[in-house]
Amino acid sequence: MALDTADIRLLRLFMTIVEAGGFAAAQGELNLSLSTISTHVSTLETRLGVVLCKRGRSGFEVTPEGQAVYDEGRRLFGAVERFDARIRGLKQRMTGTLALGLVDNTITDPQLPLEKVFARFAEAAPEVALSIVTRSPAELLRDVIAGQLHVAISGFPRLALGLAYLPLYVESQKFYCGRGHPLFTVDDADIDIDEVRRYRVVARGYWGQRDLKIFALGAASATVSDMEAEARLILSGAYLGYLPEHYARRFEAAGLMRPIRPSLFGYQASFQAAYDNTRSDNAIVTLFLELLAEEVRQAAG
Repeated sequence: MALDTADIRLLRLFMTIVEAGGFAAAQGELNLSLSTISTHVSTLETRLGVVLCKRGRSGFEVTPEGQAVYDEGRRLFGAVERFDARIRGLKQRMTGTLALGLVDNTITDPQLPLEKVFARFAEAAPEVALSIVTRSPAELLRDVIAGQLHVAISGFPRLALGLAYLPLYVESQKFYCGRGHPLFTVDDADIDIDEVRRYRVVARGYWGQRDLKIFALGAASATVSDMEAEARLILSGAYLGYLPEHYARRFEAAGLMRPIRPSLFGYQASFQAAYDNTRSDNAIVTLFLELLAEEVRQAAG
């Protein structure tokens, strides 16, 4: 069947219901009565010739056909957004440079598909050059404030006043032990805070005392400025320390390190994109942030 404008509106309504988790949950966002929402969904089902969802006293449930329609709808609207971004780029003739700052070693994180973002940005704004630097979270925020960077992507221990922040995802941090360390073969059940305090613990300088807080340590046995240095110390078998789970996965798979008591020592770090929304070249920044947010959502599935 050929979709018309009314079908597109009904498809958007159905996708909102799925994302909200049901008719009642979506009612506030749609600003429609339950009976009107039900009528619209029934109309879409008739148009498509499939049952999209089950509703009633047993609760809301998307059918396999409804899930397929939802997935195709996401692809459809993603294509529309890419088209819109491309046209905006043509109309506005975006030129100049977009300066980006990243925290180190994010390339192993499947939650941050920057390669896809860069490809789409290059297509939508072909005359805009990219400048990318890798720095610590505090340095990134400093450079955004100073106007040297348009956007900084990182987990930020502290937020700087005067900047805007786009929430992206949470990064799982675990506490690791390298092969050869005395705790490497000890069961998690036998490792507590006091046991860890007997050994050398690494701290990342840009996280302040966050890596040491749970252990109530006054000072770290080693301080590093990036994750590669921390990984090397952990792999030495002489130190314990925190790493993002995605970064440590390859070492863990090779049997070179293991996480210790994830339920006790692990934590979640929020990743955000920081930017100054008062800048005059906001159109370029807005385009990049829109593409970034969409790709992060799609990566989350």
